[in-house]
Amino acid sequence: MSHYDIYAYGMIAPSTLHILSKPFPAPDGYAEIAETHTMTGGEALNSSIVLSRLGQRVFLDGNWLGDHPNSQALLETLHQYGIDTCRLRTRKRYAGVTEIVFSDEHSRTVFGTYIDLLFTTRQWNIPRKADIARARIVCLDPFFRDESMLAGRYATELGIPYVTIDCSPESGLATGAAATVISGEYRDREYPQTDLRELFKAYQTQAKGLVIFSAGSREILYGRKGEVIKTVAPFPVQTIDTAGAGDAFRAGVVFGLLKGWSDERIIEYAAALAGIICSTFPGVLKCPTHQGVLRFIREQKKTKKQPLT
Repeated sequence: MSHYDIYAYGMIAPSTLHILSKPFPAPDGYAEIAETHTMTGGEALNSSIVLSRLGQRVFLDGNWLGDHPNSQALLETLHQYGIDTCRLRTRKRYAGVTEIVFSDEHSRTVFGTYIDLLFTTRQWNIPRKADIARARIVCLDPFFRDESMLAGRYATELGIPYVTIDCSPESGLATGAAATVISGEYRDREYPQTDLRELFKAYQTQAKGLVIFSAGSREILYGRKGEVIKTVAPFPVQTIDTAGAGDAFRAGVVFGLLKGWSDERIIEYAAALAGIICSTFPGVLKCPTHQGVLRFIREQKKTKKQPLT
């Protein structure tokens, strides 16, 4: 039985992106579609693609796929990246999750079927302990409730570290993770009135591993239990599209933990990946190799040292 570097479990969705020629219209308005692109959606899916481009062997499991051409095209894309999808199958007479995104110069508007996926009946695979046992680290989405918790429990029992995202500080996933990445979007939605540093301390005091608060162009907070909160600014880039940036950041954390890097180097690498994704299009599908990330970091540091004129 073959082994791989990463077992990824979570959200997988085909996505269609429509780029508008003018700003998103008001109700009853009209906008012209300038370009249409077939994209990838879902946190586990996008993280898997980024990790594959970094030279890692990835096994992906998660929700069921619908019976339509977009799902088949998605599987073919994953095969091109060398990702193991043996647990993923399209189900006959099943619609599955999908998303349509409209983007203009200033915003991204997403239409999807995620509520039907997440809040009706179970529409995802149950993780298998034997699959997780073949990995060196787990990239774990929290969205599938009991099954996500089961994947985390299997990883813990096997002594395999896992990295998760966007769950509450008291969640068993957050407390047991090697690293937990909490996005600004999640914080703004779930804890709008809570002081940022107080919220970070709530995660930090209960966490087994590294806690990271990411937030787009705002500063990144990170630290472990008993440490002072550390901050670092993201890399300044000319943003084209932010889709997948958070998933790339998480992939960088997974990669850094696999390499045994210091927390500082992990954050730097993850921030570089996110910056590259934001400044290219389509970001995840054109994500860099490991050497590309290192080159970006070197160039950014060299530019920073240039004297002002």
